[in-house]
Amino acid sequence: MQSVRSSIACATVFLALCAPALAQSTLSPAPQNVVQLEASGTVEVQQDVLVLTLGTVKEGKDAALVQSQLRQALDAALQQVRRSAEPGRMDVRTGNFSLSPRYGQNQQITGWQGRAELVLEGRDFARITGAAASVASMTVSRVGFDLSREQREAVQRDAQQQAIARFKAQAEQLSTEFGFGSYSLREVAVHSSGSAPGPHPRMMAMEARGASMASDAPLPVEAGKASVTVTVSGSVQMR
Repeated sequence: MQSVRSSIACATVFLALCAPALAQSTLSPAPQNVVQLEASGTVEVQQDVLVLTLGTVKEGKDAALVQSQLRQALDAALQQVRRSAEPGRMDVRTGNFSLSPRYGQNQQITGWQGRAELVLEGRDFARITGAAASVASMTVSRVGFDLSREQREAVQRDAQQQAIARFKAQAEQLSTEFGFGSYSLREVAVHSSGSAPGPHPRMMAMEARGASMASDAPLPVEAGKASVTVTVSGSVQMR
């Protein structure tokens, strides 16, 4: 019994001696002369990718028949535009394909409505609009523009260089104004974002007028500009 009590006493003393040391190791002095900074760089560039969506809507009382009509329209459009497809210049992919019921006043299904879409995307605007005009089973429903990966990466590098230069200039200026001779970087984070104008109103109205337009008339399109912004944020230690 005496040996057990001795062991407990030794353990208590050991814990009491370790507690101050443990507290000292976990507590660190608050950072001093540290300033938080944020700087951004923005570059505006011409959009170089056209995203054109073709669509068609079918209605009927039989769901299977409506779905079959949509598939036929989509297949006919695919066969037509594939002739002009070329990687990078005009890529072809299917878009939304949906089928939904229509309800009457008694909440019973009275019919079905479906929609199928085909998306043409690439840098060759003339090729894309020409291919879209050759499709008889669908009309243009949406037109948008984007940046190619190469264009976006090049612009992001320029914007990042601007942001870093401004971040460093702020750090140097603040260090000098606070009476310090230099600074060191503590932590930093880099974020990028891009913005682009929406589709032109004329283009959004094309679907409604599609039936009255000549099927072989290419849609006039004109790309706008997109802004790519890179933000650098972090903290520096003034010395």
